[in-house]
Amino acid sequence: CVHTESCFVPTSEIIAVEETELTKKQRNIGKWKKMTKPHAFTVYYVKKARNHRWRCSDVTFWCVDEHLCNQWIQALKELLEMQKSRPKQLLVYINPYGGKRQGKRIYEQKVAPLFSLASISTDVVITEHANHAKDNLFEVNINKYDGVVCVGGDGMFSEVMHGLIGRMQKDSGIDQNNPKAPLVQCNIRIGIIPAGSTDCICYSTVGISDPVTSALHIIVGDCQPLDVSSVHHNNTFLKYSVSLLGYGFYGDILKDSEKKRWMGPMRYDYSGFKTFLSHHYYEGTISFQPAKHTLGSPRDKDSCRTGCYICKKSEQQLAEQHKESGLKQEEDEEEWKVMKGKFLAINAVNMSCACPRSPKGLSPAAHLADGSADLILVRKCSRFDFLRYLVRHTNQDDQFDFSFVDVYRVKSFQFTSKLLEDNESNVTDIGKKRFGHFCRDHPACCCNIANSTWNCDGETLDSSAIEVRVHCQLMKLFARGIEENCKDDAASSQSSIEQLL
Repeated sequence: CVHTESCFVPTSEIIAVEETELTKKQRNIGKWKKMTKPHAFTVYYVKKARNHRWRCSDVTFWCVDEHLCNQWIQALKELLEMQKSRPKQLLVYINPYGGKRQGKRIYEQKVAPLFSLASISTDVVITEHANHAKDNLFEVNINKYDGVVCVGGDGMFSEVMHGLIGRMQKDSGIDQNNPKAPLVQCNIRIGIIPAGSTDCICYSTVGISDPVTSALHIIVGDCQPLDVSSVHHNNTFLKYSVSLLGYGFYGDILKDSEKKRWMGPMRYDYSGFKTFLSHHYYEGTISFQPAKHTLGSPRDKDSCRTGCYICKKSEQQLAEQHKESGLKQEEDEEEWKVMKGKFLAINAVNMSCACPRSPKGLSPAAHLADGSADLILVRKCSRFDFLRYLVRHTNQDDQFDFSFVDVYRVKSFQFTSKLLEDNESNVTDIGKKRFGHFCRDHPACCCNIANSTWNCDGETLDSSAIEVRVHCQLMKLFARGIEENCKDDAASSQSSIEQLL
């Protein structure tokens, strides 16, 4: 047999093992000529490249003893069978319209062959309209699947998440309209194959928006728990959020960009610039419960990484708190902090919200699974100061180091706009009482901008009063978080399996 340069790949990152038929050309290669009839098998495995990118690589082992060759194949296949976290049956939803309308092509050309190689069987649904996947998840026999995969952007993921969480609560008899209801965790993992205009969730949980990398994380059965925030208004469930819940600046950008979908991803730049120039601020009251169970804080520079210690310990402490108090402390009024003010932006993030343009994200030290959200309040300030704040999202400076920016780690919060507080009467009265005031505040704009829109994971949400609660590790993804120190030389150091036979 042969011994070349050696390198190790853990069994958990082997994708498949297959018997290989050698071609005549291969048999005529120098050192194999002496073999009467060489036998071979190929091992397919994860090759790690720079920037968290994964690829499928392979190495072929040849030997003259057929029995020995079969023993190796059998032994390796048994090792793979022992990897119990790997999915065998997946339900796949493809959004053919999202992003650049490449979802179907990306899945068929880049993902399906890998699932087939790994012996994963799939049921594929091409979505035909909004909420198709969400509605379908309430009807299918969900127990036959080891995971649900969505091919698309953040909107497609949100739809699948709402369907899956909603289905779990329905099957458990839990009323989603009750904001205080303890929700049932989803044990069925969701996989994201990025194919949209924005793939923030994929980028923040895998480290890169790349379909092949995401497919390989699904194949090896990775699991990353994820916090989910529920949003309610007057005991009515509105939405779930896993990344950004933004009022003011980010809400206005989204509302404006929705009218310009024909522009493609460029619409966000255009709407962002327009919103920045308009410089609207909104008055209201924020009240929140600090997340006392978490080990970290928003400014500690401890980023969430694979196997995150802060997430694990925070989850344990939250569970202990709940056990001790019998959930009584949820209603402990003394824990609430109340703040009134004029805000340019109110952002609550469950994850860093990192993306290629903002590699650190909106809150660099936010954690994926610690049962908290980072609440960022940007108070009224000059355009120049607000620009300084926005620019810091693209560099290494501390973006919270401004007198007009406050950040808190919270487990729940409520917001009510001043317009709603001042007047519970009819719309006509609101118009008479408030429009004059807003004209003075915004001399260069139209009078009717009294309320902003919420940006909930890239979807608009019109409500002037909301109640938000973080549910610790409510769902799980086929991901492992961002791996620590994914160095440039990873490609060479993990380039092949130890080639010893």
